[in-house]
Amino acid sequence: MKYKATLFDLDGTLLDTLRDIAGSVNRALSSLGFPEHKVDAYKYFVGDGEDVLAFRALPEDYRDPATVNTVLKLFHEFYAIHWGDYTRPYPGIPEMLNAITDIGIRIAVCSNKGQRFVEATVSALLPKWHFDVVLGAQPSIPTKPNPKGVLQIAAQMNLKPTDFLYLGDSGVDMKTAVAAGMYPVGVLWGYRKAEELLASGAKVLVEKPSDVLPLI
Repeated sequence: MKYKATLFDLDGTLLDTLRDIAGSVNRALSSLGFPEHKVDAYKYFVGDGEDVLAFRALPEDYRDPATVNTVLKLFHEFYAIHWGDYTRPYPGIPEMLNAITDIGIRIAVCSNKGQRFVEATVSALLPKWHFDVVLGAQPSIPTKPNPKGVLQIAAQMNLKPTDFLYLGDSGVDMKTAVAAGMYPVGVLWGYRKAEELLASGAKVLVEKPSDVLPLI
């Protein structure tokens, strides 16, 4: 086999989390008197970390650090309650994970979502599979596209970056994979479009989870 492991982004790749993220940010905004956004708008707010999510959701005139931090704090409070209201694995993800792990491919997750929410969602919604590493955002590790987190995962798994297939749904993910020396695969069932994925370094695009298997 060409690859020994598959590294997954989480939101927009394994799990459809958008509705719960949008709902929690909108609750935070509304509680402060700011306008809410349609769910689809959050496809372009997410992906670069929770602080950037809060920044993008605020009106341009209110994106000062104090207001961003207030929105972020409220988002965490609401999301802790509502992260599982609608979030589910995408169709075909369980079957893909079964097929990958059955042939001995190791799996891991790296997300720009906060560590506690990454751990909570993976353990609750993907409990049947053993992920060698589940890494979310934390103060000691810069967010993607900085490759430090994914390189740390490779080191923890005692593998070379070139041993990894990297699946993600955004330009951030593709840039991360390229910077780390992993094979970048863009998924089209997530939040961003093919043009962004290709422009950011995707070597191949997949339309459905079963399309991943021939790459391995």
